[in-house]
Amino acid sequence: MSTSKRTLIKGGTVITVDPQLGDFPKADVLIENDRIVQVDSSIDADAEVIDATGMIVMPGFIDTHRHTWQSLVRNIASDWTLGQYMAGLHEGVSVNYRPEDTYTGILLGTVEALDAGITTLVDWSHNVETPAHADAAVDALFASGARAVFAHGGGASMWQCPSVVGHDRDILRIQRERFSSDDQLVTLAFAARGPQFATREVTLRDWDLVREVGVPVTVHAGDGEWGRSRPIEWMRDQGMLADDMTVIHANTLADDELRMLADAGASVSVSADIETQMGHGWPATGRLLDVGIRPCLSIDVCSSNGGSMFSAMKTTIAVQRALDNANEEHPGEQDRVRLRCADVIEFATIDGAKAASLDRKVGSISIGKAADVILVDATSLGMTPLNNPAGAIVYNAHAGMVDTVLVNGRVVKRGGKLVGIDIAALREAAIQSRDHIFSAARSGDRVPNAATGGKWFPGTVNAQ
Repeated sequence: MSTSKRTLIKGGTVITVDPQLGDFPKADVLIENDRIVQVDSSIDADAEVIDATGMIVMPGFIDTHRHTWQSLVRNIASDWTLGQYMAGLHEGVSVNYRPEDTYTGILLGTVEALDAGITTLVDWSHNVETPAHADAAVDALFASGARAVFAHGGGASMWQCPSVVGHDRDILRIQRERFSSDDQLVTLAFAARGPQFATREVTLRDWDLVREVGVPVTVHAGDGEWGRSRPIEWMRDQGMLADDMTVIHANTLADDELRMLADAGASVSVSADIETQMGHGWPATGRLLDVGIRPCLSIDVCSSNGGSMFSAMKTTIAVQRALDNANEEHPGEQDRVRLRCADVIEFATIDGAKAASLDRKVGSISIGKAADVILVDATSLGMTPLNNPAGAIVYNAHAGMVDTVLVNGRVVKRGGKLVGIDIAALREAAIQSRDHIFSAARSGDRVPNAATGGKWFPGTVNAQ
């Protein structure tokens, strides 16, 4: 006879993101095996106790779009434009990844996300050139202990823009061999290029494959000048829009195209840190709200920016409030803000779960949902006294305050330390892979550097 495992998170300030339960200044959360079974001001139970005194207890964050393989080339693109990124990554370093580099990069990036309180990650995996690379990517996601969506996006040969190469049909093998069940922590999605980055003829063929695979689809549209070509209108006319689609960015899409997405029930992922840094256009947050779309949030590329959802939330709210204030006829005299801190927490949790087709499982602290829960330390001077928990999470907290992380009821971080991960070995493997990738890029002289007119080389690195 099997016995259930019970865990009691006790005495924390609880942000549930569940409108039926609301928030609690102090409450307990009872978990049985992998499920949340009770949330109340005080619970007595025979269970392992996690002391949440001085902590904010909340759902784990959901990153709906991260090119996780790029963790190995962290920050090389921090001073690049969008065009330089497309050349430097897709025509430069990506071709030098071996399957073992793909494994290490995705494991590193996913564990980094867990460490920062991101319990669900949509791995927008567009550097899986061969079946061996794809298997390595999936292996890494399973090994990480995170809840993840493997969004199959092909490899470098598919990313010569505009591409005339169809989406790799290896996704069918991957689906058959690795994703026969929807109950596992890692599930499958289709990362499509769409009409911005492939010819329309190829895009039509790709969508035949989308329908054959029958999984949610995620696609970039509206980033930079490419987005002004009215890609969403064309996709609507071809019958491609659907309620299991996530559009990434949407910065330069026209207002009527945003309404088309709303009418289709599609989701939109805002990557405000990257969009403001690389020149995609203004984050579309407010324009999306205007048409009835609740956006989700994503990190995008750690080759440029950091991997923290705290940063993503703060940039999202700061930019949108600045745009709203700039549009005021009498600045400083408005009687309320349009975008609240609670809103961007929802973007980073339940709205992300909806975009990933996982909202029945995760995204809130709700009875019956999987126990994907984080505890954020609120005892620092910068969080004391705790007067507005949502405001403190968005404006004051950072990844270093994530004390405890549970995924599916299993503790993967405790007392500020990851559990079951050999950090030293992972760092060493990452450095070795980085050295191989950069060495191969230098010897190949593959990409002209638009900034200097010379050959592209990685910047100086310090292998520590």
